[in-house]
Amino acid sequence: MFLQTLPEIQFIEETETELEPMYSVIIHNDDVTPMNFVVEVLKQIFYLSNDRAAEIMLAAHIKGSAYVQSLPKSEAGNRIEKAHFAAKMEGYPLRFTMERE
Repeated sequence: MFLQTLPEIQFIEETETELEPMYSVIIHNDDVTPMNFVVEVLKQIFYLSNDRAAEIMLAAHIKGSAYVQSLPKSEAGNRIEKAHFAAKMEGYPLRFTMERE
């Protein structure tokens, strides 16, 4: 008669993984950067629809700044850097900042 031994069961404790904190991306108005350029940056770098990009651009134009979107810290920083680079290449002072949520 064969005795079948069951494999030993190991319990693995779940470890909490910390998610990267979320940051709000803010666009700031200036009197130099053309509105159509701002809309294109919002569309191409922040992946917004044309209508949403235009709304954000107008809000920043009227209020001085506007919320763009919330992203993990590293992604927010990366996209802001790309936007600043694109603006600098065209000679515009377009500026974005980020604030922890």
